[in-house]
Amino acid sequence: MKISAGWQAHNGSMFRASGGNPGCVHLTNYTVDYCEWGEGPPLVIIPGLAGGYELLGPLAKILAKDYRVISYQLRGEDNCFALRRPFTREDLVKDLAEFLDCMGLESPSIMGVSFGGVLAMEFAARHPYRLKDLIVQGAGARFERGLLQVVASTVLARFPLPSDNPFVNQFFNLLFGGATKKDALFDFVTHQIWQTDQSMMAYRFKLAETFNIINRLHRIRVPTLILAGDKDVLVTSRSLNELVEGIGDARLTRLPRAGHLAFVTNPTLVADKVRNFLAD
Repeated sequence: MKISAGWQAHNGSMFRASGGNPGCVHLTNYTVDYCEWGEGPPLVIIPGLAGGYELLGPLAKILAKDYRVISYQLRGEDNCFALRRPFTREDLVKDLAEFLDCMGLESPSIMGVSFGGVLAMEFAARHPYRLKDLIVQGAGARFERGLLQVVASTVLARFPLPSDNPFVNQFFNLLFGGATKKDALFDFVTHQIWQTDQSMMAYRFKLAETFNIINRLHRIRVPTLILAGDKDVLVTSRSLNELVEGIGDARLTRLPRAGHLAFVTNPTLVADKVRNFLAD
């Protein structure tokens, strides 16, 4: 039986990274689900604030041609009751360190997108000799509290929203980099983001709001690639320049016509920049 393009679009299967090897390991504070694709040098990708590692499907599928791509679920992704025991950004960094130990990864390349980029920088500053390279997309040196961030934080924390809420979907639309048609990719992104419980989104947002690594950037001692979408409404040029100036070996690469979610909307472009950097 032939599967229709419409069914694939609704199901999101055309964007998922097929052929991955899922698994789980028991960490001190939770059992983490992970998946890995491809073979080659290890590249660990930390997912963002919502959507889990499944949202990384389009990017993982491309990078898996050259690397052993590994991603995992952040604490609380599959269990919102994890909030009964409050945790900090430092705890999430400890989770990553423990996960790398369990996977036998001594010094992998690490990439973080959005909130995952925050955790990747925190990890690189705390454990400068535990990674080979650092790649960040959709994150700056500090959280910048603009009107968009205030609205998102307030709505997520105070108002219960139904799945596929039009207001929040419009917010996601801005993360794409501007107006976009409601196509299969948009449906995949919004559906996947809503797999994360709203309370967990709000909690992680609060963790991001206190992020400021400017005074610790000198501790990041590995080659660093900073990827920035030209239409990213959450990260300013000032914050990006602070990263470049504060990290000893950092380069900033702009992604034309890309927004905050460049890793899923422009995966080929992002993958090309990552490959060129790691091969340099």
